[in-house]
Amino acid sequence: MSRVLLIEDDPAVRHGVSLALRRRGHEVEAAATGEDGLRVLDTFRPELVLLDLMLPGASGFEICRRIRDTRQLPIIMLTARGDDIDIVLGLEAGADDYIVKPARGEVLEARIRAVLRRTAPAEAGDAAGVLTPSTVETYGELAIDRAGLIVAKNGQDLALPPSEMKLLLYLSASPGQVFSRQQLLERVWEHSYHGDSRLVDACVMRLRAKVEDNPRAPKYVQTLRGFGYRFGPL
Repeated sequence: MSRVLLIEDDPAVRHGVSLALRRRGHEVEAAATGEDGLRVLDTFRPELVLLDLMLPGASGFEICRRIRDTRQLPIIMLTARGDDIDIVLGLEAGADDYIVKPARGEVLEARIRAVLRRTAPAEAGDAAGVLTPSTVETYGELAIDRAGLIVAKNGQDLALPPSEMKLLLYLSASPGQVFSRQQLLERVWEHSYHGDSRLVDACVMRLRAKVEDNPRAPKYVQTLRGFGYRFGPL
């Protein structure tokens, strides 16, 4: 069972999603506006947020950014239309995944389980299936403590959100190896063959903004056009 905060303004959707999650054993707190949801965060202490994008007052994009400013909670955004611009903006704001409404209960459950597995604290030797014993790896000004799940640049902790942390751990475990977007979707996001590569691209963009001196000329998370991404070579 996990604690899920649902922020959704449509009463019917809010009731239906809450009921579906409770039937599957989750503890659910629901809020009709973004501001109400933010107030619930401290008292309810959710493990995951389901966030509608089209909210009255502060939009879901704004609420996502405000959550990301202070917490590294996994966030799944809910979008009614699946419009490309909404999805891209939501991912750029910091969402870990997205679901197009209406979503069946089993789809919600599968996505929640995948995100929680991906963002759970890892045992030494088990992050992304490739962690080595507890050591700090240094790549230029970047330091990666795999067992402690700490990434620092020039000695400053970057406090990466879960998806960015897992992506960096996975890529850096095999420096120089190129991974396609589909491989990363399957191994990091645990998405099926029909996963959306925008998840990968948006996460890479956010990660580069933190680990690279110049995100337009990355030296850590590099693109091989037409093939995918790799870590290094340095």
